[in-house]
Amino acid sequence: MLWLQKTVEKPVSVAGVGLHTGDATRLTFRPADPNTGIVFRVRNAAGEAEIPAVIENVPTDGEAVRNTTLARGDVRVYTVEHVLAALYGMGVTNCIVELEGSEPPITSCGSALTYVEMLQEAGIVYQGLPAGYYRVAAPVEYREGGIEIVAEPADDLRLSMWVQYDDPLIGEQECTFEIRPDVFARDIAPARTYAFKEDVIRLREMGYAQGGSLETALVIDDGELVGDQEFRFPDEIVRHKVLDLLGDLALLGMPLQGHVRARRSGHAAHAEFTRRLARLERRSSRIFPRRAPDDFDISAILEVMPHRYPFLLVDRVFDLVPGKSVTGIKNVTVNEPFFQGHFPGHPIMPGVLIIEAIAQTGGVLVLTSLEESRGKLVYFSGIDAARFRRPVLPGDVLTMHLELLKVRGPIAKMRGIAHVGDEKVAEAELMANLVDA
Repeated sequence: MLWLQKTVEKPVSVAGVGLHTGDATRLTFRPADPNTGIVFRVRNAAGEAEIPAVIENVPTDGEAVRNTTLARGDVRVYTVEHVLAALYGMGVTNCIVELEGSEPPITSCGSALTYVEMLQEAGIVYQGLPAGYYRVAAPVEYREGGIEIVAEPADDLRLSMWVQYDDPLIGEQECTFEIRPDVFARDIAPARTYAFKEDVIRLREMGYAQGGSLETALVIDDGELVGDQEFRFPDEIVRHKVLDLLGDLALLGMPLQGHVRARRSGHAAHAEFTRRLARLERRSSRIFPRRAPDDFDISAILEVMPHRYPFLLVDRVFDLVPGKSVTGIKNVTVNEPFFQGHFPGHPIMPGVLIIEAIAQTGGVLVLTSLEESRGKLVYFSGIDAARFRRPVLPGDVLTMHLELLKVRGPIAKMRGIAHVGDEKVAEAELMANLVDA
C-alpha cells in the first residue's frame, strides 16, 4: 500500500494544564513542509528546542513515569503519546507541534479526542509526495517479564492489545483495530486514560499527576469508577492501551505496515520495541533505493498502480498536486518490446501507447487524490480530441502533464499533453471510472 505525506492546512491551538506537571500550557499544530516529520517546537523554563518525534530523542534515564518523554539537551517535553497518536491515527506525517510549556494540555478526560477535533478543524491536506514507511518483512519480537510485543507482516497497520487486571471492573480485555483515520477517530481516540486510586495517590506523592482530576482521567477504586463517570466503551481500558501503543509506535518516525500484537505492555516496553524496529533499518522493502524525496520513484508507482512489465509506461511522477495536476515521464529506450514490430528498421512508439502513458500518469493523479485508494482501480472509459503532433523515437524522454478537469462521483475527466523536450507530441481528453478491484 502507499502512504502519502500530509500536513495541516492551517494552525490550530488549545490551552490547558499538563497532566503530571499541573503547569499552564498551550499547544499549536502548524503546517510543515514535506519530509519534515513530526517536530515539537518547545519553549519552557529549561529553554527552547526543536525536538523531532523519533525514538532517538526518548531519554533512557528512567525519569518519565507512566508517560512518553522527548528530550533535547536540557529541554524536555512530557506525555506526548496522545498527541502523537492523534497525528498518526489521522494520517498526518508532517507537522510542527508548537508547545509553550513542558507538557501538552490534558484534554477530553485524557483521550486524544480534542486533538482529533483540532486536526479536523485545521484541515488535513495531501502534499503530493509518497511517505517513506517501514514494512515489517519478518516477525519482530520483544518479551520480558510477562510482557509481549510482536510485529508480523500485514497489508496494512493493525494493532492488537490484551490486558488483564485483578480489578473486576476491568478483568480481561482484548481488541484489534485496523488503523485508518475514520476508525481511529471513532473507535480509539475517545478512549480515556485511567488509573487506580492507590496509584494516583502514589504518583502525587512522587510529584506527578499534579494536573489530574476526575475530569482528566478515569479513576478506578475497588471495582467501581470514582465520581459520576461512565465508560464510553465496554472495553475502554484496552482501547486506551491501543491509543498509547499507536502514539509510541509513531516514534519510529514513519508509517508502519504490519500487525503489532501486544500483551500487558506499557510505555517503557513500547519504547524498547520501537528502538528494536529502528535498529532493524528505517526503510521499507523497496524494490529500488529512493534517489530523491521529492517525487514518486518507480517503487512508489508500483505500489499505487496495478500495471507491470511490459505495460507499465510511466517511470517517475513529480509535481503532483492531489486533485489538481501531475507530471510524469517515460524513458523510451530501443529495448521497448513494441519496437520489434512497430516498425522493423523504423522504430516509432505507437500512438495508442503514448495515450496509455498519459492515461497511466493520470491514474496516479486520480488514485492519490482519494482519501482511501486501497482496493481501487482506474478504468479509462473515453478518449476525446486526441491529436498526435510528431513521432516518439528510441532515446526520447516522454513528459506527460495532466490536469483534472472535473470529478463527479466515481467519474473523472482529465486533459493530458505529452512533450519531448519543448515539442508537443500528443494530447487528449480522458474520461475515467473508479472501480473496486
